[in-house]
Amino acid sequence: MLTCHPSTPPFLADSIEVELERRENGTLWIRYCLECELDSLDLPDTAEPERTDGLWQTTCFELFIRRAEGDAYLEYNFSPSDRWAAYRFDRYREGMAELITYRPKLYGDASESHYALEAELELPAEWRDGPLVLGLSAVVAETSETTSYWALAHPPGKPDFHHKDCFALHLEAPSAA
Repeated sequence: MLTCHPSTPPFLADSIEVELERRENGTLWIRYCLECELDSLDLPDTAEPERTDGLWQTTCFELFIRRAEGDAYLEYNFSPSDRWAAYRFDRYREGMAELITYRPKLYGDASESHYALEAELELPAEWRDGPLVLGLSAVVAETSETTSYWALAHPPGKPDFHHKDCFALHLEAPSAA
């Protein structure tokens, strides 16, 4: 379950639950389920599924991945529009570069009381075998012009999904799981 940053309370969004599965073939499957009145969400229009920067400026679901040892990490952004982004960082907010990767598969579903997004992505070869530490997060834009920031854990101060405190989910290596 993601928690909302205390300085950005939502207006109508209630909760975000996340399910995650690390598969033996080097893929991750993740499902974000946002409980809210669907009409209250500011969702981007569906678009061609392509790499796009700036997705975090409206409703967007994010995944950060770091190896258990080291400072380098990956960032994935998944938009309800079907657009996506993937980046590699050498260390905290430094050395950012586009991550060369296959396009993640995105699926959305909704009802009057929820919006859910599923993503399936292939990890880079050098990230498949060892233990990982993940940061799961979301930016929720509402039609009331309220934007809230959700994560497994938050650092002190303003919302910052790149901060080491947000990397709160430990995944064992596939052979150890």
